[in-house]
Amino acid sequence: MNKLSNMTLLRFLIASAIGVYACTGQADELQKLQNDPANWVMPAGNYNNQRYSSLHQINKKNINELNMAWSFSTGVLRGHEGNSLVIGDTLYIHTPFPNIVYALDLNNDGAIKWKYEPKQSYDETVPVMCCDTVNRGLAYADGKIFLNQADTTLVALDMNTGKVVWSDKRDDPTTGATSTGAAFVFKDTVLVGISGSEFGIRGYVQAYDLQGNVKYKAYSTGPDDEMLVDPVKTTSMLKPVGKDSSLKTWQGDQWKIGGGVTWGWFSYDPDLNLFYYGTANPSTWNPVQRPGDNKWTMSLFARDLDSGMAKWVYQMTPHDEWDYDGVNEVILSDQKIKNKLRKTAVHFDRNGFAYTMDRDTGELLLAKKFDPSVNWSKGVDLTTGRHDRVQQYSPDFNGEDENTTGICPAALGSKDQQPAAYSPRTGLFYVPTNHVCMDYEPFEVEYVAGQPYVGASLSMYPVGDDPNLGNFIAWDAREGKIVWSNPERFSVWSGALATGSDIVFYGTLEGYLKAVDAKTGRELWRFKTASGIIGNVNTYEHNGKQYVSVISGLGGWAGIGMAMGLKNDADGDGAVGLYKSLSSWTNLGGVLSVFSL
Repeated sequence: MNKLSNMTLLRFLIASAIGVYACTGQADELQKLQNDPANWVMPAGNYNNQRYSSLHQINKKNINELNMAWSFSTGVLRGHEGNSLVIGDTLYIHTPFPNIVYALDLNNDGAIKWKYEPKQSYDETVPVMCCDTVNRGLAYADGKIFLNQADTTLVALDMNTGKVVWSDKRDDPTTGATSTGAAFVFKDTVLVGISGSEFGIRGYVQAYDLQGNVKYKAYSTGPDDEMLVDPVKTTSMLKPVGKDSSLKTWQGDQWKIGGGVTWGWFSYDPDLNLFYYGTANPSTWNPVQRPGDNKWTMSLFARDLDSGMAKWVYQMTPHDEWDYDGVNEVILSDQKIKNKLRKTAVHFDRNGFAYTMDRDTGELLLAKKFDPSVNWSKGVDLTTGRHDRVQQYSPDFNGEDENTTGICPAALGSKDQQPAAYSPRTGLFYVPTNHVCMDYEPFEVEYVAGQPYVGASLSMYPVGDDPNLGNFIAWDAREGKIVWSNPERFSVWSGALATGSDIVFYGTLEGYLKAVDAKTGRELWRFKTASGIIGNVNTYEHNGKQYVSVISGLGGWAGIGMAMGLKNDADGDGAVGLYKSLSSWTNLGGVLSVFSL
């Protein structure tokens, strides 16, 4: 681990770019910055993952006057996920591999203040990245910008100069371990996950202090002490998980290559001091080869931030048979359910169900389909938390080398990692969704370190006669129902933004940035950007003026055919065929677009 001298570490870190925060703790600094809507200081904008801004200068009366203020090309032609950070007079933007970071001057229409380009091994890293070479963003704390590089190196950069303050490479890409998720900073702790379930990587979360020292590492599967699980104090469905809760659900030592990686989003409740996240699919995709529930893949965790110990865990899809990764964001809000105000955690899972949970206890309050086409499960028992599975759509029941047809949703889920937004003004969640089904055929596969460990082939296609591959919906998490739904030609692969003027923004795979009425869904405005949008929309204020920004750059799972030049319909686990008409609407690109009145 490379670190600066003690004298340098002791220097005054928070300077002109963000104002002076003397004599305050780092928790106070982040709280103050995120409570000022002029900033966008963390990947989701705030600890609670709501992607909500109280800014309201851009409103329904003047939105037709919204125009491009300036733009910036990243110079990289692969999938651009995530969004910028804005702190004071500087905007920080990232790229997919090779994970370049730019600091742009907001006083000068995005002139480059500094540029950081990591030195990573292309041959070791890129061939084992799934899916595409994406990176989901940057984090900030203590005068540092944190970059979670593709090769699993966490880097802390001086926010004013871009120079490396410290770095730590925590894993080995030659085994299939990579990083696509953003780092997250809560209080005085930096959290990073890992990618690679498709290579048999065993998932974990690793925590650092702000000086780069490892605080703890919590695995998703395996022995209790390695998962930081207490058999008595850690609960699931309000009951102690019991000893060896993970080990008992795997055959032999399968848990060692069992997946459950952690490439998604994290949220944090400072009052409870708990952070929340989901774990991904078990390895292999062939369910016949791994009998049992395969705990704790496909699960939501609530952990103490200081110690990493799990308070509660809930498995959404025991013994996953469809690659329904559970890594999507957990959004924290207070909801009145059955006339009782609850501190809730809301999660829209790939499996097509929206979960409303008590974020303190882990009690399951509601679980409903947020796409009516979901057919693999009839519903969830709120007492046991388990699904009523439909045997017809079970690849495990049908067996190896048998093609199970008509499964909805497809492996990319009713929603992939593209994050939803929540408005405390309307009490609604705004969710980008996929509307796609699949055929799924498992086959036997042998584990070899560093080689794909998938064991299934699939094809994806539209739902019935519906020509639309996606919807953008408003969801009521108190009652579990869709309030309004806007159909889209392609899956909605962009993260949403809700604002204080009751306008919601999102992007489309064709490249449109759209603004809709938060209460009705009525489209108010659109702008065609340079490339398909799989990044997330955010907003900030500079010199008294509100801006909206989004990164365009087609790629990710949906755009992997164009990003990698793939032609076979079956490539990209069926995504190439499903989205092949995208090439008639957009092209590759990496452009930050900034809009204002």
